[in-house]
Amino acid sequence: MKALVVEDDAQMHKSLCRALARWGFATASAMDGPQALAQWQQLQPAVVLLDLSLPGMDGLDVLQKGRALGLTTPVLLLTARGTVGDRILGLNFGADDYLPKPFELDELEARLRALLRRVQSSLPASLDRPRTLGSLVWEPSGAAFYCGDKPLALTPREAALLRALVERPNYAHTKEYLNEVVFGQEEVQQDAVEVVAHRLRKKLAPCGVAIVTLRGIGYLIKVAV
Repeated sequence: MKALVVEDDAQMHKSLCRALARWGFATASAMDGPQALAQWQQLQPAVVLLDLSLPGMDGLDVLQKGRALGLTTPVLLLTARGTVGDRILGLNFGADDYLPKPFELDELEARLRALLRRVQSSLPASLDRPRTLGSLVWEPSGAAFYCGDKPLALTPREAALLRALVERPNYAHTKEYLNEVVFGQEEVQQDAVEVVAHRLRKKLAPCGVAIVTLRGIGYLIKVAV
């Protein structure tokens, strides 16, 4: 499950990404308004943590433009602004909840879980059904992968990479994006994801699917020919 973290304070940003990784989220990052809107459109995350005070474009503008573009991702506002007016404006612009700064990480986790439960309970049941590609089966509800009827034994990094690829089969994902999905804010080399992809290819060989390398771009997953 991907979370987009939009926060321009470097220390706060790092703390949020580390906490989200502990809670089982893959994180994507943005530290200014224009980047946040672009990432929101491109990645279609499960949830957006959005700071209001951002360089380049205010968080409220990001929220309003995102909703105008038809982006329905639940948004949790993180704000140090003390006025009730700002928070009401955020909710009126389409935010789903807000959390005033400073806050405890335990409360943030509780708010996120509650927000996602509300959203998931309103989704059509079909979105929670298993997805198949070749004989590879992904059950989003349990975050489990199977090769036919046999569960695949995957490391957390392998599972994160496979989930990102299977969410959009036959779509080219950049190495930069996949590195962020797999490693979060860890400092790794740009080609670190290649090692995970190599291991994953071996495990997927019996499933009738292939991870294809697109030179100069990244990877996609498709049914093996």
